[in-house]
Amino acid sequence: MNEAFGNSPISSPADIKRGQDRDSLFLKAILRFPSTDAEGEVRIRNLSAGGLMAEAPVRVARGEKVEVNLRNIGWIGGSVAWVTEGRIGIAFDHPIDPKAARKPAADTHAHVPHYLKKLDEVAKVKTDPSKLRRV
Repeated sequence: MNEAFGNSPISSPADIKRGQDRDSLFLKAILRFPSTDAEGEVRIRNLSAGGLMAEAPVRVARGEKVEVNLRNIGWIGGSVAWVTEGRIGIAFDHPIDPKAARKPAADTHAHVPHYLKKLDEVAKVKTDPSKLRRV
C-alpha cells in the first residue's frame, strides 16, 4: 500500500486486475463473511469486472474471504484486497459484467401480489379511452 506512484511495469495478475476500467456509482449491496456468517449493508462506490470499492464500517484482514450480493448479478465470491478508514477493496474470484449491476432491477411486476396486479390492470383500463364503456 505504501508504494510510490510511478511508471512501474505491471508485474502480477493483481496489477492487471487493478488496471481494469471502473464504473463510479452509488449502489447498495450486502457483504457477507463466510467464516462467521456475519453480513451487513455496504455502499459500492466503484465497480469493475475484477472487483469493487465499498464504504464499509468493518475491521477485516487483507486476504479474508468475502461474498457480495450485487443487484442483477447475485452473490460473488472474493477476497479483501485492501482496507482503509471506512473503505474496503474486494477482488472477485471470477470476473463479472459490471454493467449488469447498473441496470434497473429485474422484472419487479412478477413479485407483485395478485391483488395489486389487479389494481394495476384497472388503472391501465382507465387510462385507455377505447376500453371505457358508455353509460
